[in-house]
Formats: sequence, structure tokens, C-alpha cells
Amino acid sequence: MKLLIIEDEKELSESIKKYLASEKFICETAYDYHTAMEKIHINEYACILLDITLPNGNGLDILKELKRIEKTDGVLIISARNSFEDKIRGLNLGADDYVTKPFHLPELGARVAAIIRRKSFDGRNQIIIDELVLDLNDKTLKFNDQLITLTRKEYELLLYLLSNKNKVVTKEAIVEHLWGDDIDMVDSFDFIYSHVKNLRKKLIQSGAPDYIKAVYGMGYKFAQR
Repeated sequence: MKLLIIEDEKELSESIKKYLASEKFICETAYDYHTAMEKIHINEYACILLDITLPNGNGLDILKELKRIEKTDGVLIISARNSFEDKIRGLNLGADDYVTKPFHLPELGARVAAIIRRKSFDGRNQIIIDELVLDLNDKTLKFNDQLITLTRKEYELLLYLLSNKNKVVTKEAIVEHLWGDDIDMVDSFDFIYSHVKNLRKKLIQSGAPDYIKAVYGMGYKFAQR
């Protein structure tokens, strides 16, 4: 799942990015108000980590803009301000949670994961499709209680498809959510086919139905029978 870290303290931003990447999140960063505003208009994120105090602007105005353009991205405010008023204003503007600096990175990661579970998976720790079980805490996949070993990208691909179950997702959307700023502009998305092919193969070999369908000229979808 792709995250946006809006934080002007670059050392802190990089620490957050490194930790969340170890938790299998794809992270993009913005160090100022204008870059953050540009990114929220262009991209979709599972969760946005938002500092209130930013160069050239205020994080609460970003919250207002998200609401104005009817974005549903999860938002976790991270701020040095330990004021009750800021917390209430942020939550009233649509933030999902609030954490005050300094914080422990595992706590931050747990709060991000909780927001994503609430927003995308109704608060569940497991996604169960027939006999297929994806555990969001352990980041494991089982079919009929047998472990299916996935690469990191295969796990992220499956999670993204499940978060859009029965909806078609384009190759462009998959690249954006699984690679974010870490991939340069490419002329072809053919490499996505290999990841989808390998994931489908592992699911079918485990005995699971062929849930992942190619939609010609559009992309892929996870279709539950």
C-alpha cells in the first residue's frame, strides 16, 4: 500500500520512510506545502502522514483541500504541537488519527496499519476469501491452512487487488501504488504482467481458484466467485 509522508524535517521523514518500507509500505515524501498539494491532487494514497507546520503553508489547509476534492485517503497527523485545539481541528477536518512528536516508530506503524484496516478492510486483521486467508499483521497468505510463500511485490500486489476487490485496476495504477516515486517514467508496463502471472500461478498451484482476471485493454481485477 502506498503512503505519503508530508514532513519538512528531512531526517525524521527519512527515518519514517525507512521504517515503514521495512513494514512493506511504499512511501513517497513531500517536504513542503506546495509539493504536498501537488501530490494529493495527482495521486491516491492508502494513508497520508501529515505534519501541521510546513514551509509555505499549513497542514490543516491540506486537510481542507482533501475534503474539498472529496479524497478518501486516510490521514494521520504528526505534529510537535501538543495542543488540544489542534487535535480537535484536525479530527474535525477529516483526519483519522493524531500522534505527537516525539513518537516511537513501531507505534506510528501500528497507527498507520490501523487506519488502512479501517478504511480499506472494515477494521479486520485478516482478509478471508473462501479458504484464502491474508493476515495483515503477519503479512502471510494461506489457502486451506497451507502457507503460500509470496515475494514482497506479490504480497503488495495481492493486497492492492483485494482492496479493490471486483474492481478493475489499470497497469498504471498498479505501478503507481506498488512503486511510487521509486520508479522512473517507463515506456511499457509489461513487467507488471510477470508479477501478476507469478502471483496467479502460486494461487492456482495452492489449489485456490483463479481469482485474478485480466480485463483486456484495461488491467486486472480480483474477482470473487
